[in-house]
Amino acid sequence: MRILLSNDDGVHAVGLRAMYQELKKLGQVYVVAPLEERSTMGHALTLDKPLRMIPMAKDFYGVSGSPADCVYIGIREIMKGMPDLVVSGINRGANLGQDVYYSGTVSAAREACILGLPALAVSLSVDFSKAPLESKLHYATAAKLAVKVLKNFKKLELPKHTLLNLNSPDLPLAKVKGIRLARQGFRYYSGEILRRKDHRGKDYFWVGGEYRGFHRERDTDCLAVDQGYASLTPLNLDSTDYSFLNTLQEDWSMDPVGSGAARRKKS
Repeated sequence: MRILLSNDDGVHAVGLRAMYQELKKLGQVYVVAPLEERSTMGHALTLDKPLRMIPMAKDFYGVSGSPADCVYIGIREIMKGMPDLVVSGINRGANLGQDVYYSGTVSAAREACILGLPALAVSLSVDFSKAPLESKLHYATAAKLAVKVLKNFKKLELPKHTLLNLNSPDLPLAKVKGIRLARQGFRYYSGEILRRKDHRGKDYFWVGGEYRGFHRERDTDCLAVDQGYASLTPLNLDSTDYSFLNTLQEDWSMDPVGSGAARRKKS
């Protein structure tokens, strides 16, 4: 099995190394990851400047771009062909609810998904308010749970253009209650913008805000991880709201472009 591994925390990240050690048990692993941290980049591709690719070790590369860039280059330039699957992570921090739209970790898996490849994004839910030491985080738990999921890929028959998003609680493996299938939840952030002045008196800003909790609905990824489970959520490239689309089609009265009123105006 040929596996492409990437992330958004950078090629030197502890979580990446933990995932690499477990994936080696499944097959040949190629690591292509950003040279620097690229968190919360979303699904960005670098089109306005050249990218650098730095060999770090055998089958281990750093790229001066985004997570999606890494998957793009990894497949087309390094592996010279399609891998059997793509894994992204382990991210330092959860990617739950709407976080998946900002996440560089999920975007790397999504880039593979666009190409029709089975892909898994893996994240470790970290309580940053406690300022945890990197060496104390349970990346090994997330890595072992990810491999457990991957071993079931053939049984799952993952649909084309669907990826899996795995979030592990920051616990020893023995204390994780299991893997719970879940839908996306919704997280709350303070939305604060911090205004500062540089040494020349000009304003600059920090955006992001603090995590404030989640909407406590049943069967969501947020609730599962909060209760000590790992959450596994299938994500589809098609984000159409079909229910509302049907409502629109029932009530839609606007003439198609170039017809109706436009024709009447000419007559």
